Amino acid sequence: MAAALGARGARGRALAALRGGARRLADKSSDSQLLTAEERNQILLDLKEAGWSELSERDAIYKEFSFKNFNQAFGFMSRVALQAEKINHHPEWFNVYNKVQITLTSHDCGGLSRRDVQLARFIEKASVFV
Repeated sequence: MAAALGARGARGRALAALRGGARRLADKSSDSQLLTAEERNQILLDLKEAGWSELSERDAIYKEFSFKNFNQAFGFMSRVALQAEKINHHPEWFNVYNKVQITLTSHDCGGLSRRDVQLARFIEKASVFV
């Protein structure tokens, strides 16, 4: 009986979290608009100085990170994953041993958005504290 009540409580909490997620998505809709030309010029310049590059085949930015070992790479990816969930924006990435390759773009608007910039800035900070 207690297990059934616990399962119902967990289900209710999960539904409440989903409803809250929908509200957060609506709040972030302005972040999923394409960068303006002015934003692109200023912001991408800063990101390029940090080692990010624009991809020629699509409207996205890319960077490869190297760490001492797999544990550091995976720890970095875990920190980024938690932030990505928080802002509901997920990177395209690839990991082999101590290397992590990350591509950022917003599929919902078809190119670079403020969410990509926000996540790229977080990724830069996270890579320093590994």
